[in-house]
Amino acid sequence: MSAAPSSMRCLCLPPRMGSSMLSYHSRADFLKLNSLTSLSSFQHRNGKLKLQSKPMAPSRKLHQPCALVIRCDHPQNADLPRYYSKKEKKPFPVPIVELRRAARERFKKSRGQPKKPVPPPKNGLIVKSLVPLAYDVFNERITLINNLKKLLKVVKVHACRYCNEIHVGPIGHPFKSCRGHRASIRKGLHEWTYATVEDVLVPVDSYHLYDRLGKRIRHDERFSIPRLPAVVELCIQAGVEVPEFPTKRRRKPIIRIGKSEFVDADESELPDPVPEPPLKPILTEIPDTEIVAPRDQEEKIQLAEETLEAWEQMRRGAKKLMRMYPVRVCGYCPEVHVGPSGHKAQNCGAHKHQQ
Repeated sequence: MSAAPSSMRCLCLPPRMGSSMLSYHSRADFLKLNSLTSLSSFQHRNGKLKLQSKPMAPSRKLHQPCALVIRCDHPQNADLPRYYSKKEKKPFPVPIVELRRAARERFKKSRGQPKKPVPPPKNGLIVKSLVPLAYDVFNERITLINNLKKLLKVVKVHACRYCNEIHVGPIGHPFKSCRGHRASIRKGLHEWTYATVEDVLVPVDSYHLYDRLGKRIRHDERFSIPRLPAVVELCIQAGVEVPEFPTKRRRKPIIRIGKSEFVDADESELPDPVPEPPLKPILTEIPDTEIVAPRDQEEKIQLAEETLEAWEQMRRGAKKLMRMYPVRVCGYCPEVHVGPSGHKAQNCGAHKHQQ
């Protein structure tokens, strides 16, 4: 039998079971089985699985050598994210060892090379090509909230009073999985109430930065700086103009005088900025008193499809914005900060961690 490729793993059975070998790929879409005399072929197109066999010459041995190859491009079962307690720190999406290795490689490649100009948004300017995307993400979030308010009028959704558990159905489930306040006294049972939009779409707030490259927020400024949803703050830094939350827009790149020090370029020669209308019309949230529930089943199905589409568009667009505009998150608590570096407010409520 020929040697298995490097991307395959082989498993040889004990001698008593015959000279069989099990080989599988990490990604595959068919199942091939040789040396089966009773089966000719079996195919399952929808499940991305195929089983093929070729009869071999009869032998006196009961167990013939076989090669089993399993491939699956679309795994049906995926592990849920691990639950981290407040005592342990969440891991980095990319291990810190790989980040340091990539930084050393970039440093070696840039050694002896002329310095390139710093691209936006690191130089203080916005990425103009991402401004339409920022408006789309902002509007998709408003559409998602409005549609959820309408769906909650016709779909029963329950939320636990003490934890973030959500159950969509006429009554809450009886599972003892509550981790909230005094859960041991209730033996893990949830106390169900009617859910709101904030329960389904959990709000994640962050500090609003007037100057994205300015000084970090101090601890004594934590109550004087407004907070708003992190997605809204990301869109504002990416170019969305919201009159209630002004932000500094530079028209010339900054001048670096140190690793963490810079000065703004002189913009006195430029003409006075003229206020421009929004690139796209900005949607607004519908008040709760003006929400109209869908009238029939067809309208409800269409509204549900629009809600899912708005969620996917907002999520996909936010990922693209985060590739250019960095977002920081605490390793112990859900605190999020949209900016190149985290703030200095010591409001982390994790176990023995006030940073």
